[in-house]
Amino acid sequence: MTTAPVATAPETPPKGIRRIRVPQKLRNLELFLLLFVCGVNALSVVLVQLGALGVADFTVVTIGAGLAVLVLGLHVALRIVATNADPFILPIAALLNGLGIAMIYRIDIAENLTGWESTALRQVVWSGIAIALAIAVILVIRNHRVLQRYTYIAMLVAAVLLLLPMLPVIGQEIYGARVWIHIGAFSFQPGEVAKIALAVFFAGYLVSRRDSLSMVGRKVLGMRFPRARDLGPILVLWALSMAIIIFQRDLGTALLYFGLFVVMIYVATGRASWVVLGVGLFLVGAVIAGQVLVYVNDRFTNWLDAFNPEHYDAVGGSYQLVQGLFGLANGGLIGTGLGRGRPDITPLAQSDYIFASLGEELGLAGVFAVLALYLLFISRGFRISFAGQDDFGRLLGVGLSFTVALQCFIVIGGVTRVIPLTGLTTPFMAAGGSSLVANWIIVALLLRLSDTVRNQPRLVI
Repeated sequence: MTTAPVATAPETPPKGIRRIRVPQKLRNLELFLLLFVCGVNALSVVLVQLGALGVADFTVVTIGAGLAVLVLGLHVALRIVATNADPFILPIAALLNGLGIAMIYRIDIAENLTGWESTALRQVVWSGIAIALAIAVILVIRNHRVLQRYTYIAMLVAAVLLLLPMLPVIGQEIYGARVWIHIGAFSFQPGEVAKIALAVFFAGYLVSRRDSLSMVGRKVLGMRFPRARDLGPILVLWALSMAIIIFQRDLGTALLYFGLFVVMIYVATGRASWVVLGVGLFLVGAVIAGQVLVYVNDRFTNWLDAFNPEHYDAVGGSYQLVQGLFGLANGGLIGTGLGRGRPDITPLAQSDYIFASLGEELGLAGVFAVLALYLLFISRGFRISFAGQDDFGRLLGVGLSFTVALQCFIVIGGVTRVIPLTGLTTPFMAAGGSSLVANWIIVALLLRLSDTVRNQPRLVI
């Protein structure tokens, strides 16, 4: 005699625990946004052609379509291995990348650059490489906690990458900064990738040392300051930042690395005293560097007295800064229109000053739109970070998101004369393969982190 199978209730989590799942419709939302972004990017290129040349050449749009295929390939990978990933990060990064390519192409037209001499074509190739690497990261790293095992390996990798430009054969100095390596026809800025390795190392290190850094110390004026023995990490990072300023002549990268560590140690410990110490140390170092190092003093002089003819006409003076400000002013409220301005007058308009180029042709309205995209990207990153339950993931997400935030502030602040000008690039938009690769890897890690966070059980309070 056979018995009918007994129906069993589906497995449910223990009482008080629920599993947060993002419905599949969010992947559909991401697909819709990506299709919209691809359309906007293609329209931007066409508008550049119509504004600068008066005719549209859809061959260029066809070349850019290859990037759209890769972006959609990343979307397919997310559907397979990260179904609960954040649906907004990828479209925002793709839109910023596409707008940057359109503006670089516009500057190429003004400078009559075609074929492989075209900076825009090289940017498209580097964008393809960067997106392909992002797909590889998504497929290989199935859980962000795996990276915690490689905390000290990440430190070693970062140290090697930072030292590479100092080597006598492959190290290369460009525009006064020795931050590049050059092998044959291949140039790369290893410090861009080093910031990711440093974020992994800082997250792993601070998780293991958080108690001693946050609970022990002496109170002064209501703030608990750490013991002398616990000051080692921040002093080492301060010394590293000063070494970068002295030997690599790169003020922006030094500020980025040191600021990244200060913010991460503040998030890990919750102690404002670390921020006070960090800001104080960097100000002391900047003052000393400004008095001792000529190029640092020149940066401050050009910033404070930019419109002085003596500085404006000098070699390495404030000409670039002033031209960028004139370009932004020429854009007005709604801009001259894509292809209708003169961004090529500003030196390095396609890299250091691409934000000023966009401001001239898109106006104040376009600048606010670009800033809103960056703010949304950074806010999604922080949201993902603080939604996590494990300390390593929280610190890693904060570090990666703050890297983009601080880089935007340093670059845009320099272009608009809020702070002294440095040599960093605008994330996703400026010409440069190393920056694109690093920022798309950050996109992949944030997507992986968001998927892991949403898959974990949550305690219902």
